Amino acid sequence: MKSRFILRRQQGVALPVMLIMMLVMLVTSVYLLRSSNSTTLAASNLAYDATLSRAVDLGLHTGFQWLRETAIANRSDLDTDHADNGYVASLEDVALSPRDSAFWAGSVELEDADGNKIKYVIHRLCQTSGAFNDSENACVQTAANTVKLGTTVAIGESLASDAPAYASSPQLHYVITARLDGARGGNVINQMVVLIGA
Repeated sequence: MKSRFILRRQQGVALPVMLIMMLVMLVTSVYLLRSSNSTTLAASNLAYDATLSRAVDLGLHTGFQWLRETAIANRSDLDTDHADNGYVASLEDVALSPRDSAFWAGSVELEDADGNKIKYVIHRLCQTSGAFNDSENACVQTAANTVKLGTTVAIGESLASDAPAYASSPQLHYVITARLDGARGGNVINQMVVLIGA
């Protein structure tokens, strides 16, 4: 018996469908690769920013330590500038921003263990240097908090309605600002507000 082959033209659509699917997979893989790269870059930038933020905290801690020790030793020393310690007894222009170079006048630069150069400055929030209660001076003040241990009356005070109530000395506001300029063009500025009784 003789077999006969009939040659017919194929009319399937499998090849064009497969080519379209391959093209879609190729485009999707390119976008997936770009997405993972941008995620990695974003994560590394956040980690770098967190590292700089932790490093700049050295300036805040150094400024706070000096401010605390000076307030304990002789509080009247805080009435005048101390350029060696980055202390400015007034902030005349409250519109000054840490981005302005004039804001950093009187600042101190220090270097941490990793070689980062950190600047810090301490401003007392007063219009001029000198005593806070001088008639020529105006300072940002807060009344001392008399609530202790979750009670409404401070320890040692009377609950009697006719007991004398003396105003305590106010707390003055000090702002410590620290700045670090990173190697890759990033910079971090952290601030801390400290209240110290006058």
